Amino acid sequence: MISNNSNMERGGAPVGVWFKSSLSHPNGNDCVEVFFEVGRAHIRDSKDGGVGPSVVVPAELWQSFLDEVVGDGGANSAIRVDVESSGGATIRSRDDDQVALSYTPGEWTAFVAGVRNGEFTLPDAARLAA
Repeated sequence: MISNNSNMERGGAPVGVWFKSSLSHPNGNDCVEVFFEVGRAHIRDSKDGGVGPSVVVPAELWQSFLDEVVGDGGANSAIRVDVESSGGATIRSRDDDQVALSYTPGEWTAFVAGVRNGEFTLPDAARLAA
């Protein structure tokens, strides 16, 4: 897993590797991690040590998920986002409610800040196909 660079140009997110926000804790054990591949994005919790479940978001629904994360839109149709009063959050696939990823307030805050910084912008199709 690598840390994203907040100075990357838009669409410059890593492809084919798990990555986290540049604002996540440097030890790398408490993060929202994302992996982009052709046609979809995967989300997992680093606390699971790479062996836990992931939630898959089709590429065409990724931006609506990010918009919901930062409060710029209504509900997306791929993932249910439940932000807790503590500031933590739980996300669930709308297709499989059995898979739930729970994040601490620190993890969720770093992810939201990374989304606002453009660190999780889906790379363009040409870059994904390369």
